[in-house]
Amino acid sequence: MTNPRRVIVHIGASADGYIARTDGDLEWLTARPAPAGFYGIDAFMRSVDTNVLGRKTYEASLRMGATFDSKRRTIVFSRHPCPKAAPPTVEFTNESIGVFVNRLRNTQGKDIWLMGGGDIIASFLEAQAIDEFVISVVPIFIGDGIPLIARRYLHVPLSLRSSETFDDGVVQLRYAVQGRDG
Repeated sequence: MTNPRRVIVHIGASADGYIARTDGDLEWLTARPAPAGFYGIDAFMRSVDTNVLGRKTYEASLRMGATFDSKRRTIVFSRHPCPKAAPPTVEFTNESIGVFVNRLRNTQGKDIWLMGGGDIIASFLEAQAIDEFVISVVPIFIGDGIPLIARRYLHVPLSLRSSETFDDGVVQLRYAVQGRDG
């Protein structure tokens, strides 16, 4: 029997825990010259075949020029119906996170990349639906913004799997969610 697919959050955050400014601006993140291999994202992208996004992240991705092709399955969590202009390769769902993730984990395929803002990450944590975090901490304080995890009462112990320091000061932390680490 093969191992179930894992849900992994792979994300960049400021040293003070924000993933974007309040207005969604990422200039502080994208203006940095990235090292060869872009902090391991190329290898990570080969390990996943499904992207799960929240509606706000999906809309922000479209504004930034993202295209959603058939190389990777893209599923957007939203309370709103699928917009008519959505690419045919993008699926929308409002299914319960727990039911959705259990079904997806037990299908054939690679790991699942949970891309999103603090709200969807917190919702997936509440549903015990995240297996691992890869957080690239950028050496900058931005003072205010969208937090890595929306403010909710959560208690989610993590186990450090690895850490890597890059020449530009970025530190990448890999954590398993305790109880989900096999």
